[in-house]
Amino acid sequence: MNTINSARRELLKLGGMGLAAAAATAVPSAYAAPRSSGTAPAGAFFDIRSYGAVGDGKTIDSPAINKAIEAAAAAGGGTVFFPAGTWLSFSIRLKSHVALYLSQGCILEAAASPLPGQTTGYNGGTYDAAEPNTAWDAYQDYGHNHWKNSLIWGIDLQDVSITGPGLIYGKGLSFGAGPGRPPGAPKNVGFGPERLPGASTPPPARPARGDFPMYQAEQAGVGNKAIAMKNCRNVIFRDFSILKGGHFGFLLTGVDNLTIDNITIDTDRDGIDIDCCRNVRVSNCFVNSPWDDGICPKSSYALGYARATENMTITNCYVAGSYELGTMLNGTYKRFAPDTQHVAHNGRIKCGTESNGGFKNITISNCVFDACMGLALESEDGALCEDIAISNITMRDVVNAPLFFRLGARLRGPKESTKVGTLQRVVVDNLVSYNTVPHISSILSGIPDHPLQDIKLSNIYIQHQGGGTAEDAKIDMPEKEAAYPDPGMFGRTTPSQGFFLRHVNRLEMSHVEVAPASPDARPSFYLEGVNRADFIAVTAPTSPSAFALHKVTDLRVAISRAAKDTQLENADNQTL
Repeated sequence: MNTINSARRELLKLGGMGLAAAAATAVPSAYAAPRSSGTAPAGAFFDIRSYGAVGDGKTIDSPAINKAIEAAAAAGGGTVFFPAGTWLSFSIRLKSHVALYLSQGCILEAAASPLPGQTTGYNGGTYDAAEPNTAWDAYQDYGHNHWKNSLIWGIDLQDVSITGPGLIYGKGLSFGAGPGRPPGAPKNVGFGPERLPGASTPPPARPARGDFPMYQAEQAGVGNKAIAMKNCRNVIFRDFSILKGGHFGFLLTGVDNLTIDNITIDTDRDGIDIDCCRNVRVSNCFVNSPWDDGICPKSSYALGYARATENMTITNCYVAGSYELGTMLNGTYKRFAPDTQHVAHNGRIKCGTESNGGFKNITISNCVFDACMGLALESEDGALCEDIAISNITMRDVVNAPLFFRLGARLRGPKESTKVGTLQRVVVDNLVSYNTVPHISSILSGIPDHPLQDIKLSNIYIQHQGGGTAEDAKIDMPEKEAAYPDPGMFGRTTPSQGFFLRHVNRLEMSHVEVAPASPDARPSFYLEGVNRADFIAVTAPTSPSAFALHKVTDLRVAISRAAKDTQLENADNQTL
C-alpha cells in the first residue's frame, strides 16, 4: 500500500490529468484496493478506500470519507481522493488545507433524507442538523440561513478545493419546498429520465417532481444543498458536475478569494449562489436550472450584518432554463415540450433578490442565455448596486425582459438600519437578444425619489416576436415599491416593446435597435419620470411612434432612425 501511495504522490506533481490517469493505472478497479486499518498514509494523498469507503452505491460511505478528511487535516493538509465508484453519503465536513479530488467515473451521491414524519433517512442516516440562526431567519429564505444541512459543508475554513471530472449527484436532497411554499414544479411536470453521464443505457424515467416526498428544509436530518460554505477564504471549485443540487448547487456565504471554473450544473433549483463574497471569479460554467436561477450573486443578511458581494467577474458562462433535468450533462439537450406547464424557465444570471449589503465592482461578460429569463440587477433591501460592467452577451428565446434593473423598497432587514439603496453606474455594451417573448420588454425602474442613475446602454440589438396591441400600449404599470422583484411584478404585459424606463436619471442609449418579427402596436421606448436621457443612433419602428414620454425632462434624440433629431426640456403625455 505504501508503494502505491508513494507512486501516487509523485504523480500528483503532474497535475489533475496525470492524477486521474495514474490513479486508474495504479488501481484499475474502484473496489480492488486493500483496506488499511485506517491509519493515515504517509504524505499528502488520502484514498477514501483506505478508510473503509466501499463505493457500491449501497453502503453509506460518509463516515469513511470524513475520516480521510480528518486524517488529511491532521497531517497538515493533503488531497482526499475519490476513485471511480458510487459513494453514497450523508454530510461530508470539509477541513482547512484539504482538497477533494473527484476522479473520472466518481459519483458522490446524496443519500435519501428522512421522509416527512420520520427521524432518519436511508439506512438510518441523517444529514447534519442546520445550525441555529434564528436571529436572522426573518431577513431571507430559510435555505440561505443554514449551511450544515448539506451534502458537503465547511465553516471558518481556508485553503480548500474540490476538483476533478467526477459527478456530485444530489439525489436524496430536498429542493427546499416547505410549509407555505409551493414546490418549484407541481405534479405531472416531469424532469425526463435522469441519465448519468457515460451511462450506456438510461435508468427508468423518474417520477414527476411533484410526486416526490415533500421534504421540508426545516425537518431535522434533511439535507438541502449540495455544497455550502460560510466565512471561508481561498476556495477553488473546478471541473466537476452537479446533477440535482437540492435547493442550492452551491451556497457560498462570506467566502473570499473564490474561484469557480468549468463546472456543469443540471438542477431543479438554484445553481450557484454567491452571497456576501469578495474577490470572486466564475468562469467557463454551464448551468441548466429551469425552476430557479442559474448564477445568482446575493448580499443577504445571513451573516448577521450587511456585507457586499464585490470584486467579482462572471465570464464565459452558459445559462439555460429549458432543458429536461440531466440532458445537459449527457449532451442530449432535450427541451421541455412547448406545452409543458409550470416550468418557469428561470435559468438566468441575477444579482438579488436578497440584497442588503450590495453589489460592487462587478463584471459580467461573454455569457450566453438560452431559453431562460434575462439578466437582472436588483437592489430591494438597501443594497448599493453600483460600478457594474456587462458586455458581450448573447440571448436566444428569452422568456421575458432581456434586461431587468430594479431599485425597490422591500427592505427586508433590520428596520433601524435598512434604507433604500442605490442602483447606479451601470454600463451594458454589445448585447444581442433573438426571438424574445414579447409580452414583457426590458425594464429599468427605480421608485419615486430613488431613481436609477448613470446608466449607459450601447450596441444592443433586441429582436422579439412582436404582436403587441394598441390596448397593450395603454397599460398603466403600477409602482409596487415593495413587491418581490421580478419582471412580472408589474403585470403580464408592458406598454413597451423594447424598453420600459421609469425613475431614471442620466440615461444614455446609443446604437440600440428594437426589431419586432411581426408588427407591434406598442412604442419601443416608454419613459416615465426620466431626467436627462440621450438617445443616439437608435433604430426602432416608427409606426406607432417609437417613444412614449411621460414626465420626462432634458431629453435628446440624435442621428436616429427611430425619431427625428429632437431636444426637449419637458415632455409629458407626448410621443415621438
